[in-house]
Amino acid sequence: MIYRLPIMLDRQWHTQCAELTTVGSAASAPAHFNLFVPRSRCPACQAPIRAIHNIPVLSYLALRARCAHCRAKISARYPLVEALCALLSALVVWRFGWDQSSACALLITWFLLALTFIDLDHQLLPDSLTLPLLWLGLLASLTGWASPDRNLPVDPVNAIAAAALGYLSLWTVYHAFRLLTGKEGMGYGDFKLLAALGAWLGWRMLLPIVLLAALVGAVVGVVLIVLRRHQRGTPIPFGPFLAAAGWLALMWGPQLLTRYLGLYGAAGG
Repeated sequence: MIYRLPIMLDRQWHTQCAELTTVGSAASAPAHFNLFVPRSRCPACQAPIRAIHNIPVLSYLALRARCAHCRAKISARYPLVEALCALLSALVVWRFGWDQSSACALLITWFLLALTFIDLDHQLLPDSLTLPLLWLGLLASLTGWASPDRNLPVDPVNAIAAAALGYLSLWTVYHAFRLLTGKEGMGYGDFKLLAALGAWLGWRMLLPIVLLAALVGAVVGVVLIVLRRHQRGTPIPFGPFLAAAGWLALMWGPQLLTRYLGLYGAAGG
């Protein structure tokens, strides 16, 4: 998903541009490419990868990080992403148990993982991921699974209100920042991602998600600038920070919010 979806979108955009610019003749169709076709290939020698060599993490270790055909080095990112997905999924099942809430949380986790790495690579949050995540959250709210002891999914009124509020809040910040500075501070994909998180988690989680994402994003940006690994004028994708904050809110949001409000109330007293 992380590797293929951006290529699929790029080919789709080029095809559309070719159809608009080609006059009097049909644009040539690119080779068929989607999430399943063609088979995975070695980036170095283009040899098809056998199923036995494509088992997450285990194949990488068995092959000693080398292609079985040309012995070219395999990037460590593949097993790291696979291991991260397994770890996050195990944490979700440990947190929610074996029920519908766990199934919903796993779905959100996988979406957020794909969105994080695509945004890191391409500064893009594809509509083909953010919008299905949003609609699935809204539809899940209609199932009647919401309960007082479970924060996932929320009831329909909460889901719809949070989706609208999540989108409009970042939309407002975006346009206010553009009016004040003449620059774009974030992309529309960020609005849709926060709307999707709101549809799943409810309006109470929106502010903690935004604050945590902004705080971590600011710290990471300052550290990268200090270490001279990032130029001041180069934008940093906000999607990964939103996704990370959303996942933390998914896992422990109500507990963290209750503790925070409890400390605030104690201090006020």
